Amino acid sequence: MLELKPERGQIADYVWQPISIAGKAFVADMSGALWWPAERMLILADLHLEKASSLAARGQPLPPYDTRETLERVATALDRYEPEVVVALGDSLHDRTAALRLGEDERRILAILQEGRRWIWVTGNHDGGTAAALGGEAFDSLTVTGIRLVHEPRPGPVTHEIAGHLHPAARVSMYGHAIRRPCFVGNGRRIVLPAFGTFTGGLNILDDAFAPLFGNDGMSAWMLGQEGVYPVATRRLTPD
Repeated sequence: MLELKPERGQIADYVWQPISIAGKAFVADMSGALWWPAERMLILADLHLEKASSLAARGQPLPPYDTRETLERVATALDRYEPEVVVALGDSLHDRTAALRLGEDERRILAILQEGRRWIWVTGNHDGGTAAALGGEAFDSLTVTGIRLVHEPRPGPVTHEIAGHLHPAARVSMYGHAIRRPCFVGNGRRIVLPAFGTFTGGLNILDDAFAPLFGNDGMSAWMLGQEGVYPVATRRLTPD
């Protein structure tokens, strides 16, 4: 299987990649989180906590460890950047009853992650306002120094926007092999984050759903690999 790995340099050089959004400096992290240094803010999208328990109730049994694994990955990102603010861009819970299924251990882990920092839940189409019951604050959207943080991206030539919802993924072909991975996708004016949660999957950024966002206006992709996050030339992108 083809793996995304650096061809040169140190592996640590690929843990993050600089990204500019509307003239402001951000960092795309290999975890799928977006770091905003100037605001000491870490932004996550689509945690989908308790997805496995939801699918199990529908007759699709999966190992019931997705929430724990997701929270552990959040903890790793928090340790790396030590943010003062965390913003979760909607669909933090997989459905409106997920908070009731969340185990006591997972609740304690989440409370520890929230200690000493501001924690903001942006409302998504799955979780409604239920995530706010887990601590922190809840908003339909949030605007910080002119940049709007929202769950679902608005169609059209929008600028100054950071969103989730679409679970972007890129498929590339190299050396006769193909690999498909979650990715950040943007055009310098707006960006859509990959889904952070376990078992979330992804939608190919060449899908028609992304056309209203970027159209023929150009876009860039940064794929999450085995040991880092890597910019990918758009000419290498392939449909599913």
